[in-house]
Amino acid sequence: MSEQPTIDVEYNGKPESDESGGLVLASEVLPPSLPIIPIKPRPAFPNLLFPMAVSDPHQKAAVQRALDNPAHALGLVLVRDPARPDGLENMHRVGVVGKVVKVIHQDEENIHFLVNTLERFSIDELTDISGAYFARVSYEYAPELSVNEELKAYSMAVLSTIKELVQINPLYTEEIKLFLSRSSLDDPGRLADFAANLTSADGQELQQVLEALDVRKRIDIVLVLLKKELEVSRLQTKITKQIEEKISEQQREFFLREQLKAIKKELGLEKEGKTSEIEKFEERLKKLTLNPEAQRTVTEEIEKFRLLEPSSPEYHVTRNYLDWLTVLPWGSFSKDSYNLDKARRILDRDHHGLSDVKDRITEFIAVGKLKGNISGSILCLVGPPGVGKTSIGRSIADALGRSFYRFSLGGMRDEAEIKGHRRTYIGAMPGKFIQAMKSAATANPVLMLDEIDKVGASFQGDPASALLEVLDPEQNATFRDHYLDVPFDLSNVLFIATANQLDTIPAPLLDRMEIIRLSGYVLEEKMEIAKRYLIPKALKNAGLKSGQVTIKKEALAALIDGWAREAGVRNLENRIKKLMRKAALEFASGRIEPVVISKKDLVDYLGQPVFVTEEVFENVAGVVTGLAWTSMGGATLPIEAAAMPSKGKGFRQTGQLGNVMVESSEIAYSYVMAHLKEYGVAEDFFDTHFVHLHVPAGATPKDGPSAGVTMATALISMMRGKPVRAKLGMTGELTLTGRVLPIGGVKEKTIAARRAGLTVLIFPEANRKDFAELPDYLQEGIEVHFASEYKDVYKVAFGEPV
Repeated sequence: MSEQPTIDVEYNGKPESDESGGLVLASEVLPPSLPIIPIKPRPAFPNLLFPMAVSDPHQKAAVQRALDNPAHALGLVLVRDPARPDGLENMHRVGVVGKVVKVIHQDEENIHFLVNTLERFSIDELTDISGAYFARVSYEYAPELSVNEELKAYSMAVLSTIKELVQINPLYTEEIKLFLSRSSLDDPGRLADFAANLTSADGQELQQVLEALDVRKRIDIVLVLLKKELEVSRLQTKITKQIEEKISEQQREFFLREQLKAIKKELGLEKEGKTSEIEKFEERLKKLTLNPEAQRTVTEEIEKFRLLEPSSPEYHVTRNYLDWLTVLPWGSFSKDSYNLDKARRILDRDHHGLSDVKDRITEFIAVGKLKGNISGSILCLVGPPGVGKTSIGRSIADALGRSFYRFSLGGMRDEAEIKGHRRTYIGAMPGKFIQAMKSAATANPVLMLDEIDKVGASFQGDPASALLEVLDPEQNATFRDHYLDVPFDLSNVLFIATANQLDTIPAPLLDRMEIIRLSGYVLEEKMEIAKRYLIPKALKNAGLKSGQVTIKKEALAALIDGWAREAGVRNLENRIKKLMRKAALEFASGRIEPVVISKKDLVDYLGQPVFVTEEVFENVAGVVTGLAWTSMGGATLPIEAAAMPSKGKGFRQTGQLGNVMVESSEIAYSYVMAHLKEYGVAEDFFDTHFVHLHVPAGATPKDGPSAGVTMATALISMMRGKPVRAKLGMTGELTLTGRVLPIGGVKEKTIAARRAGLTVLIFPEANRKDFAELPDYLQEGIEVHFASEYKDVYKVAFGEPV
């Protein structure tokens, strides 16, 4: 290997030589003029080895000139403002000379090379030749210092801070090893340069370190930067720790779940989630018979589902939609039982009385037997609370062998509860009917719609209108729920609705239903129901055995008449439960002998009677007993009339009467006034009397037209001073011409009359057919008269013709 040439050079008036004053290698001589490369965003420090890459043509030329020079030297100078274009005024005047050690890669666009920085320099003259920078420089060689105590203390402070940084950020360790391999910790100047290069301070702060030629000043600046870096590192560590604490638990759970999933998959215990879901849907579809539109929709949704990622928001929407589509009982029917004897046995087993209702249901099943299916009928059971409407629906399902599902429409105000929500909404679900079909698991269940007369309406929609499609046999074969958005066949469902009254049911909805009335129970029926059903059930619920508690017959009759006089049996059941609880308390307190409840014991067990005996006024002029219908059943309604001498005529009504009832009283008043002579009353009676009509009880609101004949009779009785026939009750709407129009609730009013002990009843002629349909036990012992005009009423009430 040939020796490198040596030259004797004088530089800045100082000869370059070795320690003996001899010659040195040319490659080790730093030239007085250097090609300059502007660097950003940080300056370079002496005694560092690092890679560089340049792509600017002028900078590539500068590297090439450095390579052509024996010293391979070039200048690295920090720009003042990185945002501004490079230029003479945008460069600092102190930089570092670097030696190109090795060219790593070179092509037409870039030069990648390794540079070793040597010494600081100050620029004496900087020139720009067509975009290339050249500088005549003065080198600032590091002076040889004798390390004093102050510098030693500063150096130890720098070393101590670097150690703390290494503990916080171990990445600094490699840089320290590289520094130690090239320098010594005993040189304060080099230590300061190395420490400054470790920090993340901005370029201008680091340039101050580079320009600090005085080592004492330089190390002082570096120590401040190191302290700042230490505080930043500590804060960064604190923030990182806080974040890690928040996510570590989630990460741990995630990793554990992924490991569990992988283990299960390896063992064949669980397939991948989406694949498992698709297989579940396809397995369900094998057992179903979908209509063409639904089949097409399911196929499209499954294909879309295959392409969705579990992290996609639409994944869960599509999965829930497919779950609903495949869980419904498409084409899945239970076998109907058309055994009429079995149906009658079940109805008789579950309910006493109600023979007309049982006959209608038996007829309904008979039609289904001949026709081969039960469809196209919607039954509506109307009656007071507690008469067994809901339980009859369950009995019908048992008789047919169908599944039974019940839900209440009472208070429902949102149309979406009937027809579902659209899938675009968060938390969307199908309507009540589709949910019911899912729960019933067959396409032909018995669905009971309770309280259909209490459906509300609001700004959210009108559920009653939404029910029109569901309950129309011509439409419900293609019922389209908003959520499913495919037709679902409801024509095989047997709908049974219940209501307390028909007035609040919209006419179009009522027109789609077949009305079956449950009028309530008389005393004898309630006693039989109590013996067969209520008492055994109450004994069992109270933990008592048969024979421990006995309710005597007369006690049961008194209980029904005094505490449970309503049309249904729910209140009666509650009273019997109370008796059983009282008896259970006695047995729990040590009683051994059976409890026998007699009539006189009822007050001790239940308190004073809620109902008093309905008083029928006998031999009192101006008082007539009418018959009324309420939502709780039938009732008697005494009407009183009184007249006070007055200089002018007048008429007043009291008793919380509704508008229709007030009009009935005015019609009765006008009719009687027009026919005074016919009924044997002085023609000037009303000119000299003020008439007052009252309907007890005053605290109870009353309305309806059926008290017209009763009011007219009360007025005539009052004017003549003659009472009406004993044990007489009447009902009927009166017109101004004296015609008697039909009324409703014949059965309820007859029951109320029997309960009050009335034996003579007057009904409108048009209600003759309604009375004829009543059971024999209700007609027995009653003398009934039918009136087509008021003269017929007068003849029966006063026993004399007009």
